[in-house]
Amino acid sequence: MDRRAAIPVTLPRENPTQSYWQLEPDEIADLRSTSSLPDKADVVIIGSGITGAAVAFNLLSKGASNVVMLEARQACSGATGRNGGHTKAASYRTFLGHQQEYGTAMAVKIARMELANIRAVHAFAKEHGIQCDSTPCDTVDVIYDAAQWEIDQQAVKAMQDAMPGDDASKYVLHSPEEVRNTFFCGRGGDEGVCGAVSYEAGSLSAYKFGVGVIKLCLAKGLNLQTNTPALNLEKVQGGGWKVETPRGAIRAAKVVLATNGYTASVWKKFQGIIVPLRGHVTAQRPGLNMPKDGLPGTYSFIYEGGYDYMIPRPKGSKFEGDIVIGGALAKAPAEGLEEYGITDDTAFDEVIMKSLTDCLPQYFGDNWGADDPDGRIRKAWTGIMGFSPDGFPFVGQMPREKDLWISSSFQGHGMVLCWMCARALATMMDAGDEKELDAWFPEVFKINEQRMRLTFRGRFN
Repeated sequence: MDRRAAIPVTLPRENPTQSYWQLEPDEIADLRSTSSLPDKADVVIIGSGITGAAVAFNLLSKGASNVVMLEARQACSGATGRNGGHTKAASYRTFLGHQQEYGTAMAVKIARMELANIRAVHAFAKEHGIQCDSTPCDTVDVIYDAAQWEIDQQAVKAMQDAMPGDDASKYVLHSPEEVRNTFFCGRGGDEGVCGAVSYEAGSLSAYKFGVGVIKLCLAKGLNLQTNTPALNLEKVQGGGWKVETPRGAIRAAKVVLATNGYTASVWKKFQGIIVPLRGHVTAQRPGLNMPKDGLPGTYSFIYEGGYDYMIPRPKGSKFEGDIVIGGALAKAPAEGLEEYGITDDTAFDEVIMKSLTDCLPQYFGDNWGADDPDGRIRKAWTGIMGFSPDGFPFVGQMPREKDLWISSSFQGHGMVLCWMCARALATMMDAGDEKELDAWFPEVFKINEQRMRLTFRGRFN
């Protein structure tokens, strides 16, 4: 892993694989609010994904002005526009580890924030009329590994003991027979179902959501500059930062790194600290035997060493009924080791893509049936995630670097972390109420020098 983490992180590549979510790029995809870069800004936000958009919205809503957003490619074209469409925490899968390492109170705080993030995203979309196929729903984790099933039952009990009656600890356990009858898995195909866990989650087009938030920010005065990568940051004598781009430099009083897996390309101190990992996703036409009324919610399929994650496209959406499924990292040689350190989303790993292409008839068995006459795969693409040594995002002001701020490294878990982390960062930047912030925001997410000295060993579960 040391070798993979040491690969120099690059800027986003040109001509990436086309994401299913961006088949019709939004009208602001290549927007430059002004034809030339401004010389100065109060805040420069690097990155236009959900984090950059949410930070901008929070700052502008607090009265900030002269905010510039730089994006290396098209608006919202990074991980946010290339994910699997899930808003799903699966907090029980990390709870025992968090409890053991950081104590029950911190494990509870993380679980509560993850659920709060899911609810806040869907509520925001509804409140502001963002048409992003926002669909709050239940999800189910179908477990195919007996040892994992035992751990999962222990984890659910631990959460319910630690936070009885709390919405974040509401889980339902299902027998293999229930999985076959209710969730259409385990009859034909792979019949080795051990059990399942269901709970609150959701799905949406994160691309449409992110673009929708950016449009709200544009109405509040945001200056968006697409196809303008940040090449370098230089501290300015007397305060502030010079942000260099191919189109010139901007002097900023404050800079925000909303750059996730690409962060080390801009600020080299994150080399080996925020490590890129390439993820693979497909959109597939459902088999002809799949339920005509649709599936009961979203899914994950958890097997020894790995998992796949899946959403059905909701009623009324374009390509209604399509199944978006990603994952399969563990199916690659050396459990996907060669996917670490990669920033190349112009290509994909053939072993991983074959696994994703073949897996749905195995999971749904007799309920899949023959493939759609137009073929199973509608679209396949890749995207770049960012991972940290301790499995948590980095949020806050860079140690010893005044007015350089960050909210990045979301462990492939951004849709249940980014929104609330951005809210926390905006509070920190505005010198808001620390006591109120600490009541809900996990201390372990805050950046500090100790965390910057950790060694990356791979992703957490």
